[in-house]
Amino acid sequence: MDKQLFHKVCDNVIGQEQVSMGIGTLSEKTVHAVLKNYYETNDLYHEIKIEDYVADIYNGHEIIEIQTQSFDRLRKKLPVFLNIHPVTIVYPIPYIKWLRWINPQTGEISQPRKSPKRGSPYMIFPELYKIKSLLTIPNLRIKIVMLNMEEYRFLDGWSQDKKKGSTRCDRIPTDIIQELYIENSRDYNLLIPESLDEEFTSKDYKKASGLSTRASTIAVHILNYVESIERIGKKGRAYLYSRKK
Repeated sequence: MDKQLFHKVCDNVIGQEQVSMGIGTLSEKTVHAVLKNYYETNDLYHEIKIEDYVADIYNGHEIIEIQTQSFDRLRKKLPVFLNIHPVTIVYPIPYIKWLRWINPQTGEISQPRKSPKRGSPYMIFPELYKIKSLLTIPNLRIKIVMLNMEEYRFLDGWSQDKKKGSTRCDRIPTDIIQELYIENSRDYNLLIPESLDEEFTSKDYKKASGLSTRASTIAVHILNYVESIERIGKKGRAYLYSRKK
């Protein structure tokens, strides 16, 4: 992790985009552009056509895909890429987030307000489920990047204050906090909270990870699928798991 390079890239990319386009016009592309230039500073390796698809980064020996959301969009291109070169999927997760609201009529932007929720690497599991069948292919790597961000949203929601159901228009990275690199099945141990006992249920995983019930069930399912953990029995009506030796 190179914080100095990250902040230099942020200054270059965000400055250029805001001058030319303005806040809120690029949707997820600001985060995408920053990470693309952070992981490959030479833009000659950006947006390279490989067979019928375009890779975010291809440097001759590795393909890097920056995916800010919706891993299901990767289902068609990943099998093609994985047959040619190793592929790393970079997935950004907000760690600390400040919310700023845009009045769509006047363009006025509110002062930032810190969200009480903090992100965690465990939040990737619902996305991993969308490409579950590809997770055990040796050529596939996952890089989780924890970022501090400012999130801009339009005041266009259905609630009285226009915030519920509002449209997210952009996220601006402000700092890089952590990178987790999953290169093989053993590395999925990084996504098992240290506070978990040796034997645990999905409910225990939920308590340790802070995920929702549904996301915790998915997390345990994926960890079992990649053989990072194994099912050893039942505890009442719940399945009981243990870390794989």
